[in-house]
Amino acid sequence: MATVSRLLTYEDWLRMPPVEDGTDEVVNGELRFMPPTHYPHAEIIQRVLTLLMSQIDQKRIAILGSNFGLMIRREPLTCRSPDLALFHRETMVIQDGLYWSAPELVIEVISPSETRRRKEEKLTDYAGIGVPEAWLISPEAQSVEVRLLTEGQLETTTILVSGEVRPTRFPEVTIPVADIWPPEG
Repeated sequence: MATVSRLLTYEDWLRMPPVEDGTDEVVNGELRFMPPTHYPHAEIIQRVLTLLMSQIDQKRIAILGSNFGLMIRREPLTCRSPDLALFHRETMVIQDGLYWSAPELVIEVISPSETRRRKEEKLTDYAGIGVPEAWLISPEAQSVEVRLLTEGQLETTTILVSGEVRPTRFPEVTIPVADIWPPEG
């Protein structure tokens, strides 16, 4: 006897208990569980978060980490959990405990298991809600790929392996690329 899987609706998903370890995303109604991050992924997120927090006005700008839901659409249900996202507080829209507005910057640290298709799928979702800028941080290549929204797509504008990366919407922020990587040893 064949089984038929049922796609999650927004209402079904809201009734589910929160995930305690790791995070989950829903993509086109399909629940995707992601295990907790491993070294150096988690430390890179923490280092970037620390660098950002020391340079922004937290009364005006919110920085959120991967345990939040960024709504892409209700039908078919798609909700992402970026590693980091920066929002202007005055334009944040929160409904049912979920974020319905596009962040000004999304930062993703690429896991070794991340496929090119899944990465591009995420970026297409972010572009679809109007995220103006995304950074893809590769621990393996020790690089930061900067993508800017151009004609509805997040297009690569630069890939940095040294120097500084500056978010276009937060010109007061400067992140030295070398400071992103955990010390060796």
